[in-house]
Amino acid sequence: MDYNEIKSLLGTEADNLLNHKCTGITKDMIHAPGPDYIDRVFEHTDRNNLVLNNFGRLFNQTGRLAGTGFLSILPVDQGIEHSASASFAINPSYFDPENIIKLGIDGGCNAVVSTLGVIGSISRRYARKIPLIVKINHNELLATPNISDQTLWANVDQAWDMGAVGIGATVYFGSQNCRRQIQEISEAFKYAHELGLVCILWTYLRNPKEFIKDGKDYHTANDLQSQANYLGVTIEADIIKQKLSTTSRGFLDLNFGRTDKLVYDKLATDHPI
Repeated sequence: MDYNEIKSLLGTEADNLLNHKCTGITKDMIHAPGPDYIDRVFEHTDRNNLVLNNFGRLFNQTGRLAGTGFLSILPVDQGIEHSASASFAINPSYFDPENIIKLGIDGGCNAVVSTLGVIGSISRRYARKIPLIVKINHNELLATPNISDQTLWANVDQAWDMGAVGIGATVYFGSQNCRRQIQEISEAFKYAHELGLVCILWTYLRNPKEFIKDGKDYHTANDLQSQANYLGVTIEADIIKQKLSTTSRGFLDLNFGRTDKLVYDKLATDHPI
């Protein structure tokens, strides 16, 4: 897809989106992706050579974005998180774990993330062909009444034994159980790094009683999400997965936590980029 096709798809929003330049936090202040990303950024961290090798596989082994410094990772844990029937009934072929991996390969992805059961059932055949990542904790919907809590379903050794390049985990920041989740995943990430595995964190906000006010949902507020991301890298997540921000001013409107008005007046704007 070329530039003109992208402009056509964006329609009247094209100029606003494609020509926007951030002035609060400028491009030279961030570590932008690029072919040299591992050497430029991660080489200077405490990650050992085994982690850097797996980073190299993740960024460069396969997929349409290989070698660019950008990643396209297919995450499929919906069979647990949203139930298998709700996720796969529309296309029953994905009840077969092998088809999830084939989708990642055919779609030109750099890697596939899935559950212990999915990765374990196909790892011997596919671990050499596309980088695999094991999601080690989940929320499930069979509990009655439904709860929102991430529970460990797998351990780091299982991921390493099956040849995965990394592990993934979720922390529900803002939830009543987030302190326990932070401790569990911090310990898991430390051990995973010792074994040479890349660590990916789903930094999701979750507290319907506190983060929804007057009908407005602040779970995707960019200021709250940014703080969750900051907490995520504090436990040495190598890659952060977040939900796309849709609003701002979460700290101010909820009268919650601590922030500074400079964030809203100078550093950030209402622009989606």
